[in-house]
Amino acid sequence: MNVPQVIEIKKIIEETPTIKTFIFDWTMVGENIPSPGQFVMVWNFKDEKPMSISYIDVGKGELGITVKKVGEFTEDLHTLKEGDKLGLRGPYGNGFDTDLKGMRVLAIGGGVGMAPIASFTEAALKNKAQVDVVCAAQTKDELLFNDRLKEKGAKVYTCTDDGSCGFKGFATHRVLQLIELKEYDWAVVCGPEVMMRPLYGSLEAHMIEGEYSMERYMKCAIGVCGQCCVDNTGWRICAEGPVFSSDQVSEIVEFGKFHRTASGMKEYF
Repeated sequence: MNVPQVIEIKKIIEETPTIKTFIFDWTMVGENIPSPGQFVMVWNFKDEKPMSISYIDVGKGELGITVKKVGEFTEDLHTLKEGDKLGLRGPYGNGFDTDLKGMRVLAIGGGVGMAPIASFTEAALKNKAQVDVVCAAQTKDELLFNDRLKEKGAKVYTCTDDGSCGFKGFATHRVLQLIELKEYDWAVVCGPEVMMRPLYGSLEAHMIEGEYSMERYMKCAIGVCGQCCVDNTGWRICAEGPVFSSDQVSEIVEFGKFHRTASGMKEYF
């Protein structure tokens, strides 16, 4: 769907002091059925931004996005109430592989990067995978979806920068501990690239393949404008991504190093 569909906000969940989840009724037919790791473009009638899909319930016909208040656009979304309307188009992009029956999976999310990790974990568990989740945030109040994923059957390991909940330190350090103690067949990762790059190195060193969700400045979301292309491969985050395999990540020279601004200038992390 390349034209925004104006939809009422069915439900708003205050996840943390700075993060809300918005639930919408969604027509679950054909290509309109979202996959974990895909995104929608959200239009507030002034501007449009990509948002990861954090909640998918095909049976109920519901879709959710989880939004952290970090700028003018997201601050505007946080003022909305149930019954207010937004424009949504999509879903777009390449999602996670969730057909992982019997596999031991490590899912890692940093901050609001837990949004696609949550929908992935629910789908993978439904497909009979064993899923451990590393949920990382700066502090306890900003941790996302712990109870939700535990209720679904995931083993959740929390880590916070300040030590207010679980392991004190970064996801990179907690993951190193886990992969030394346990065996995993697959990993999925989403979060800041300064977190994902060292995680990629650690997982590769332990021969754990997987998938990584990337984010870039985006305009059209349908693969036409080229705004979200990554250096040296030309892959479009909106089309070939946002989810890339370990092998693909090894070819993206800018991964974890820099991205490009709206004007095309390099901006280093």
